[in-house]
Amino acid sequence: MSTVVTAALACLVVSTAVVSCTDSATTAEEPSAEQMLDNANGTMKALKSVTIDGDTTMTAGGGYSSHLTTDLKGRCASKTTWVTGASLEQVRIGGTDYVRPNRAYLKQWSGRYMTGVKGQSRWIKAPSSRAHAGDGLAECTREFTSFGVAKKGEPTKVNGTPAIPLVITDEADKGGSYTFYVATGSKPYILKAVYKSPELHSTTSFSAFDKPLDVRPPAKADVLDAGDIGR
Repeated sequence: MSTVVTAALACLVVSTAVVSCTDSATTAEEPSAEQMLDNANGTMKALKSVTIDGDTTMTAGGGYSSHLTTDLKGRCASKTTWVTGASLEQVRIGGTDYVRPNRAYLKQWSGRYMTGVKGQSRWIKAPSSRAHAGDGLAECTREFTSFGVAKKGEPTKVNGTPAIPLVITDEADKGGSYTFYVATGSKPYILKAVYKSPELHSTTSFSAFDKPLDVRPPAKADVLDAGDIGR
């Protein structure tokens, strides 16, 4: 019996076991864009630490950059810098915030020029419960949730790491689009997220996955307690 006939009979015998005989090999089905996004968000949620760098440019002018190192729970350190030169540093440890604005930040938000002070090196200590949206302070936590409709783009690289871009459109966001770059290695980390809209362009990069976190409070000599100010 010829080899070809033998192979054909073998395929017929095992066909009930759902074995593919096309070229004597099996092919695994690739995950959909939605599955890739879900897997990536699950991987990011499970991290014990991550560094997040952001850069936002406003169409009307202005913008800011940010750097955040966090355990995604209650311990993190961040710095936000505006194109005006204003900057705000923050260390959050549990229920306590340590905040240090520079002189440009104080001038920008108070409208008054500071005299007699060469620099601003003091940190202000306050309960993190006082923080609220819009005050420039960062949250250590971050939501990694899937939304909208995902579509795969062409394979690319982010800082040398192979990745697949997932373009997300969301009906709730008129005119805006998101692109998440998901690593195709052993773990599907989100390497970068880009948001574009008529109002702004924002790029967020993720790195230092599960690296040791070294976030400590400032030296006591450099800290002013917010409760003591004005007494």
